[in-house]
Amino acid sequence: MRSKSEEPTPARDAAAAPMIAVRAAESKKASEVRVLDLREVSTFTDFFVICSGANARQIQAICDEVELELKREGELPLGIEGYDKADWVLADYGDFIVHIFSPAAREFYGLERLWRQAKEVKLPETAGA
Repeated sequence: MRSKSEEPTPARDAAAAPMIAVRAAESKKASEVRVLDLREVSTFTDFFVICSGANARQIQAICDEVELELKREGELPLGIEGYDKADWVLADYGDFIVHIFSPAAREFYGLERLWRQAKEVKLPETAGA
């Protein structure tokens, strides 16, 4: 018989870390927060977290907060692109990618349109409001 310390730990919910990113982005007043589930349509990542910031300073603050909160949970980015320009910041966490856009860049690149075959993850009531 196994002791409690030998019990296998349940696998972490695949969407848990992206939801931490959502809460962190919302804490910095990110707008239009969406999560797309790409598992059935892509092999390079499982989820996109997509949100917008009103200006470069807010976009960087959102990125900083997402990185901080995920680091507290042991998640480190493989890379972050676009931080200095802060028009479209991409933070790659392997299993999920966080996209933080200016309103103009979000409209121009249209990730939701390009990945329309992906399922949208329903955000908890406190998220996405």
